[in-house]
This record gives sequence, structure tokens and C-alpha cells, in this order.
Amino acid sequence: KANGYQSLHTTVLGKEGIPFEVQIRTWDMHQNAEFGIAAHWKYKEGIQGRDRMEARLAWIRQLLETQKTADDKEEIVRVIKTDLTPEDIVVMTPKGKAIELPINSTVLDFAYRIHTEIGHKTVGAKVDGRMVPLDYKLQTGQICEILTSKDPEKGPNRGWLNIVTTNEARSKIRSWFKKERREENIIEGKAALEREFKHSRIHLEPSQYEAFLKDDFSRHNCSSLDDFFASIGYGGVLLSKIMPRLRDKYEKEYSTPEIPEFPTTVFNNTTGKSCIVLDEITDMSIKFAQCCSPIPGDEIVGFVTRGYGLSVHTTNCTNYRSALKRDDPEELARWLDIIWSSKNVTSLQCTFEVLAADRVGLVYEITKTLADSHISIMHSSSRRLKNGNALFECTIVIGSKEQLSNLFDKIRNISGVISVDRAKA
Repeated sequence: KANGYQSLHTTVLGKEGIPFEVQIRTWDMHQNAEFGIAAHWKYKEGIQGRDRMEARLAWIRQLLETQKTADDKEEIVRVIKTDLTPEDIVVMTPKGKAIELPINSTVLDFAYRIHTEIGHKTVGAKVDGRMVPLDYKLQTGQICEILTSKDPEKGPNRGWLNIVTTNEARSKIRSWFKKERREENIIEGKAALEREFKHSRIHLEPSQYEAFLKDDFSRHNCSSLDDFFASIGYGGVLLSKIMPRLRDKYEKEYSTPEIPEFPTTVFNNTTGKSCIVLDEITDMSIKFAQCCSPIPGDEIVGFVTRGYGLSVHTTNCTNYRSALKRDDPEELARWLDIIWSSKNVTSLQCTFEVLAADRVGLVYEITKTLADSHISIMHSSSRRLKNGNALFECTIVIGSKEQLSNLFDKIRNISGVISVDRAKA
């Protein structure tokens, strides 16, 4: 064949009438057919024994096996990066055979390195004569004995995928589930995907799954929805990798912003617009944006998010200003004019910065001013700038813009203070 394969094939009937195939090859042909052109080259060169080249060829064969069981291309890249790490340990079997493993390998990795079936039937392990859990990490020079089950139905546990650290063991576990537990994989995979859908607020009927996930079928070598569920079930497809993309797709294709019915608007004499009173919004959650940290007294606007309620921003917020510049009618429809209640008693966090000439006692005087004003400090930090000045940053709990303004006036009276301003995101 074009790939260099050479052999004579024929099929014959035995005495019992059972057909069997005969392949006739020279030893030279056999080396090439079984181990590939690189191993064939090694044979032709007359290199004997298990040298570094043979170990590298074994790694390549293992990588190809991983490619068959892992349906995620990023998983293959992760395998290569992990296996190129040169740190290894050497652990002994009770019979004195040395087993080489990557650092941080567990007793399960050790079991699968000895033999696939030993790994599948592992029920426990002893290290240096004492029982250890399956996630025990081995160290060089230890003697490890693997305890196995005689039950022919015994197989690996799905939780083992979170225990093993070697790609060889992970690939073998996935391969077992892929071959032996397809129906179980489908059920487990579907349940896991639906849990992620619920957590991400993706609301789809089962009849919509196939159309929604169709692009991912080809991406992960799946020909049907059941294949895709099975791949999730045995770990070939990692939900942590695909969910960000599925969330974005759902928002673009299925989600439409629902503008709730708000209370009656009132006229704002300052802006000349009709606004919604913030405290009268009771049918949706409200959060205060960290990008601008609005406090009572600031001019504010609200943004209707997709599934997370109303996000309150100041009118000077960079995000709001950017939306105005984009002038997208659909996006602007989600920005609402709102005002604080005249009876507002809300206290919110606010971060401010003090620029001052660096000197001993500066931080003490600033924090003393805060304490005298009965203002709680949530976080503070200070650092010396290259020009010799000091920058003090502080997050406090404040009740109103007026209270903050009075505080700033007090801090400006401290010796050496150059400026006091609210921090910008």
C-alpha cells in the first residue's frame, strides 16, 4: 500500500468450517506493519533492547490511543503538554519490578501502568505494607501492591477520572466506559448536560437539543445526539470546555431581553425626564455595578441584563457612555432612566483614592478621619509612587453622595493631601 504496508493475506476454512485469515509476512514486513515506519527503521539499524527511542514510540502510540477516546481537540493538546514534563518517579512492585511514572502519580496510575485489567479491577492498594486510599500520591522508592477484585463484572468508577493524573490511565478508563457502558453513558451524559443547562439558565425542550447542539456533533466526532451524550458520560467531552460557547450561542439564538413592567414613572426636575423610582422596583433583582459603584445621590441609569435582573450604573459610567456612542436601538432599549427614592436609607460600598506627599503618619490621619466620621472601612491599601508621593486607596460603606462629599472635605484639610477622588474602574 501507499503507506508502506506489505503482507500476503488469504482466508481459508478450517476443519470445523470456521473461516480464519492468514497473513504471511517477512519479519521485516511485520515490524513495519505492527509498530510503524519509525520502529521499522530501528529494526533495520539493528538497535537492540528497550532504548529511549522505543519509549518515545510507545508514547506516540499512547497519544494516538488518547486521540481515539478523547473527543475534544483541546484534550489532545493538554495530553502533549503534560507528558512532555520530564519529572518522573520510580515505584517498585512487590516482586521487585521498577515502574516509572510521572511525579504526583496515584496508586491508580500505578495499577494502570502495570496492566489495563489490573487497573480496571483495582479495589485497594498497600504502600510499604500499609493500606492507602486510591488517590494516594506515590514517591520514588516505595513498594506498591495493588489489590484487585475477582468479580468478572468489576470495572472502573467514573470518579476515578478525577483521581488519576496520567493520560494513559485516563484514556484507559474512558475507553472502558466508551465500550462497556454506552447506555449508562448516555443517561449520565444527558443528566450532566441538563444540570449545566439549568445552572446557566438555558431553557430548552428536549426536542430542541439536537438542533442546538448540532455544531458540536462534528466538532467532537459525534454522529448523533446519543453519541454526544455518551461522550459527555465517559469524559470524552468536557462540559467545562463547551459550556461558555453554548451559553453565548443560547443568548444569541434563543434569549430575548424581556423588559418587565415597571411601576409608574415620576418626573425628574434635574434631568427633565420621566424616571422609575428605584425602591419601587419589586419584581426583579437589583445589583449595583462594580464598574462605577453608584451611591445614593448619584445620577443613575439601569441596565436590564439577560436573566440577572437590573444593574444600576452612574450616568458617568464608561459602560453607559460606550453604549450611547454605539447608538444601537436594541441595546439602548435596555437602558432605563431611574432615580433614588427620596426616603432612601441604603448604604453602599464606594472606593476612593487620596494622592498626598508621602510622610510618616499620613495613613493614620486618614483612617482617624474615617473613624471620627463613623464610617466603616472594608479594605484599604497604600503605596509610594515613583515621584515621591503616596497613593492611599480605600473602600468604605457610605450612605449618600452628600456624606461622601463632606468626608472628602475633611480629608483635603489633612496636611500634604493633594487630591481626593472616587476611584475609576
